[in-house]
Amino acid sequence: MKVAAYAARDSKSPLAPFQIERRPLGPKDIEIQILFCGVCHSDLHMVRNEWNNTTYPVVPGHEIVGRVISTGKEVTSLKAGDRVAVGCMVDSCRSCSGCKEGLQQYCEVGGTFTYNSPEKQTGGITYGGYSTKIVVDQDFVIPIPTAFKESDLPGVAPLLCAGITTYSPLRHWGVGPGKKVGVVGLGGLGHMAVKLAHAMGAHVVLFTTSAGKLSDAKRLGADEAVISSQESELQKHQNSFDFILNTVAAPHSLDLYLSLLKRDGTICMVGLPDKPHPSPNISALIFRRKQIAGSLIGGIQETKEMLDFCAQQGITSDIEIIHMEAINDAYKRMLKSDVRYRFVIDLQQFA
Repeated sequence: MKVAAYAARDSKSPLAPFQIERRPLGPKDIEIQILFCGVCHSDLHMVRNEWNNTTYPVVPGHEIVGRVISTGKEVTSLKAGDRVAVGCMVDSCRSCSGCKEGLQQYCEVGGTFTYNSPEKQTGGITYGGYSTKIVVDQDFVIPIPTAFKESDLPGVAPLLCAGITTYSPLRHWGVGPGKKVGVVGLGGLGHMAVKLAHAMGAHVVLFTTSAGKLSDAKRLGADEAVISSQESELQKHQNSFDFILNTVAAPHSLDLYLSLLKRDGTICMVGLPDKPHPSPNISALIFRRKQIAGSLIGGIQETKEMLDFCAQQGITSDIEIIHMEAINDAYKRMLKSDVRYRFVIDLQQFA
């Protein structure tokens, strides 16, 4: 099946129109018309080969919202016309301990990501959501809750990466009423972390380097917002946080935030920089039993749980809708942090 897409052909060239071949519909497959696709900062990393693992041509996009076109003969859970979502994964080994526990993101064999991964069915490479259609195994297609209106769908798309990337660690570390939670950075991930932690009932403090984002942090649900370079403000929060979610994807010192944690507190990293962070002061970990941890998206069941939670709470991402032809300008703006807080491509305008 020939499908219109946008692809990067090498690390230096802009994305441009490209025709891809989608696999034939298998018995357990679902063919999806892509309506909206979020633009993630990892798309930019991959296009520029900043993680040194890109296979060209690459068609990015793993925050997909669409509608079922057709289903394989063994598919019973979904039908043509249903609203569905596809996130960062489209397959996994299904037999390792991670997969058996519903943690497909930690597949020990290596999960199949929505783009730039070996595709088991064809022997080729997966292509993502910067395209008009996609074929995905039913087990990795998620129904969109009915509580979301049609007008919500563009803002639902980023939940498939920015939403689950922040929801999963918040849930894992027990964020809720009575917990003081810090969020570092107010970008695509950070703004979702603030919304979710607030909805979970925590006391939320946003740390940012930009004074222009203080009022926005409050609007999104932060109880307090702090400029991270203001020492006097930081002193007020020493040894007080149960959990800090660090969403910043650029190298920076972690010692400042470690000093804010209570004994047994955890700072969880979800931003993946292209160069290492400076080594932290290990004494801060030893003397108060603090932890530095990491987290990667979420499994399929947890992603369903996240969508249900967001639907119940009326949470979607703050977005700016663009057409496919504007993607290169969107990348330039994203590098300048000139988006609040996620670009979403309207694929209905692309053919």
